[in-house]
Amino acid sequence: MLRKTIITAAVTATLLTLGACNTVKGLGEDISSVGRAGEEAIN
Repeated sequence: MLRKTIITAAVTATLLTLGACNTVKGLGEDISSVGRAGEEAIN
C-alpha cells in the first residue's frame, strides 16, 4: 500500500512539473509577442 502511494505521488509530481513548464513557456511567448507588437506600434 505504501509503495503504491509513493509511486502515485511521484507520477503526479512529474506530471505537474511538466505541465508547469509548458505554461511558463507559453507565458514567455505571450510576453514576447506583446513586446514585438509594442515595438511595431512605436515604429
